[in-house]
Amino acid sequence: MVPELPTGFWGGWILVVTLVSLAAIIWLSISIYTTPEVDPAKQQEEPVWDNDLREGSKAPPLWWFWLLLGATVFSLVYLMLYPGLGFWSGTLNWSQGSRVAESYENFENEFSDVRAQISAMSLAEIQGDNNLMQTAERVYKRECSACHGPEARGQASLFPNLMDVDWQWGASPESIEQTIRNGRNALMPPWEAALGEEQINQVVEFVALLNEGDNEDHPGKVAYDAFCVACHGADGTGNTILGAPNLTDQIWLYGGGIDAISESVRNGRTGIMPAFAGRLDDTQIHLLVALLAR
Repeated sequence: MVPELPTGFWGGWILVVTLVSLAAIIWLSISIYTTPEVDPAKQQEEPVWDNDLREGSKAPPLWWFWLLLGATVFSLVYLMLYPGLGFWSGTLNWSQGSRVAESYENFENEFSDVRAQISAMSLAEIQGDNNLMQTAERVYKRECSACHGPEARGQASLFPNLMDVDWQWGASPESIEQTIRNGRNALMPPWEAALGEEQINQVVEFVALLNEGDNEDHPGKVAYDAFCVACHGADGTGNTILGAPNLTDQIWLYGGGIDAISESVRNGRTGIMPAFAGRLDDTQIHLLVALLAR
């Protein structure tokens, strides 16, 4: 991570504002404590407000001066050592970015061997290690629970249950890893314009009866064979390569009732699983696969 300091206009703007502010503080301090006392005779001629409020002729307490002087000296020393004057990175060349990079480097030096060992372990070995599984659960709760729930059982009829056997893109360790690493984009197109109201109702009824088997003579089969077979298959068991879900079981992401199925067929559905390859490293992904592929 490379620290970035302001450049161009903003670097110059910060430099000017900082220097002008310091100069104003120094000038104010000097002007207050070097102003000569007013002649008492002339002071009587000054206007008086609120009975006893008149133009002052005495400087504030001296400790104010030392406080301002100390703060000013501290500011000047700080600006010489650390970033603060626009383009100037300070004599110590310190930055938050360099501290973070240093922390990452120290972390890698300390734990790289252990992480390499974990990455080389089989899923069964990880699943048999209670400490590693607790680590995997912490990774899950930090990265995945916001969508899939703290117990990985899905939520809001939008995010799938990860604890059942029905995975839209396949439940094998390889498929789960690919899902976590590269993400998924699911698309169920809307069919209302193509089918019309009558065929929509027929195909919805047919899909709802797929798990009962004896529905070959159902009028909705014609529309299903024409529009749905390519993804969901002739028997409705789906296609994990395409991410087309199984329509013959009782596991439905958006709901298996007539209204929910009708909404899916009429208006379609979209689902996005973001890719975590750039957020999680190989060890963390390997731990998540061990946690979920059980």
